[in-house]
Amino acid sequence: MVKTSVLKVVGYVLAAIFLLLYIILNFWGYVWPGGWLLMGFFFSLAIVFQTDVRLKGFSFTTMIFAAVSMAMYYPHYFTSVGGFKLSGLIIPLLQVIMFGMGSELSLKELATVVKMPKAILVGIVCHYTIMPLIGFALANMFNFPKEIAAGVILVGCCPSGLASNVMAYLSRANLALSIAVTTVSTLLAPLLTPLLMRVLAGKFVAVHFWDMAWDTTRVVIIPIVAGLLFHFLVRGKVKWLDRLMPVISMAAIGLIIVVITAAGRDSLIKVGALLVLAVFIHNISGYTLGYWFSRLLGFKEKDCRTISLEVGMQNSGLASGLALLMGGMATIGLAPAIFGPVMNVSGSLLATWWHGKIPEEEKEVVPINLN
Repeated sequence: MVKTSVLKVVGYVLAAIFLLLYIILNFWGYVWPGGWLLMGFFFSLAIVFQTDVRLKGFSFTTMIFAAVSMAMYYPHYFTSVGGFKLSGLIIPLLQVIMFGMGSELSLKELATVVKMPKAILVGIVCHYTIMPLIGFALANMFNFPKEIAAGVILVGCCPSGLASNVMAYLSRANLALSIAVTTVSTLLAPLLTPLLMRVLAGKFVAVHFWDMAWDTTRVVIIPIVAGLLFHFLVRGKVKWLDRLMPVISMAAIGLIIVVITAAGRDSLIKVGALLVLAVFIHNISGYTLGYWFSRLLGFKEKDCRTISLEVGMQNSGLASGLALLMGGMATIGLAPAIFGPVMNVSGSLLATWWHGKIPEEEKEVVPINLN
C-alpha cells in the first residue's frame, strides 16, 4: 500500500515536471524536445493510472497518447524501418486482432443471438443507421477535404468496436447482449460497410463495392473463423497464449494508430482541431441517440446502456485498415486514428459514471410494512 502511494506521488510529480518543461521550452521556441516531454508526461500518468482501480481503464489510452505525441513530432521514426514501410504491418495486425476476437467466442456467446433477437436487431439497426448518417452529416457540415470527409463516414460505417464489450461490463450493462451485437455487426460488415460507403461516401472518393467487400472479408471474417477454430481446438490447453492474446491485440491497436498518425501528420496539423471536434460529436451522438432510442422502445436500463455503447463505439482499427487498402492511409485514415483514443476516453468516463449507478431492474425492492 505504501509502495503504491509513493509510486503515485512520484508519477504525478514526474508528469508535472514533464508538462512544465514542455510549456517553458515551447514558450522559448525550443520545439524539437516536445515529443519526448509529452511522451514522458503521458507515460508517467499511465503508470499512475495503472495503480488506481478507478483510473486503470484510462491507462491504455494514455499510453496511446504518449506514442502519438512521438509520432506527431518525429513521424520519420514511425513510417519506415530499414527501408520497410510500417504501413505494411496494419493489415496483418488487424487480422491478429480479429483472430483474438474469434478466439474469445464460444457457443454460449453465439447462442445469445437466439435468446435476445429483438434487442440485438435494434442494436444492429441503430448502429448501422445512426453512425453512418451522423458521419455523413458531419463530413458535409465541416467541409473537410474530400478524402478526410470520406474517413469520417468510413468510421461511421464500420461495425462495433471490441472495446464496447469491456465498457459494457464496467457499466453494469448487458454483457451478453454487447458481445452478440459486436459479433453480428462484425459478421455483417463485409456487406453493410461497403454498401453504406458506396451510398454515403461515393461523392467524396471512389468506392469499389466488391473490392471493399473482399477486403473486409479477409481482414475480418477469415481471421474470426480461424479464431473460432482455435477456441474449440486449442484454447485452454496453452495457458500462456490465452493470456498473451489480449496484450497482443492492445499492442496492435496502438501501433496501427501511431503509424497512421505519423503518415497523416501534415494533414492532421491542418485540420486537427476541427477533425477532433467532429469525431467527438460523432462518438457522443452515437451514445446519446443509441441510449434514448432504446428507452423509447421500452428496453430495460441495462439493455439501453449496452445499445448506447454498441452504437457509439466503432471498430476504428478496421476503418484504418480499409483506409489503407483504399490508398488513403494518410487522409482517409485520419478520422479512424483519432476516433480510437477519443472513443476509449469517452467510453471509460461513461462506464465509470454508469458503474456507480445501479440499473433500476437490479435494485432490491424493499417491502413496505403497512402495520
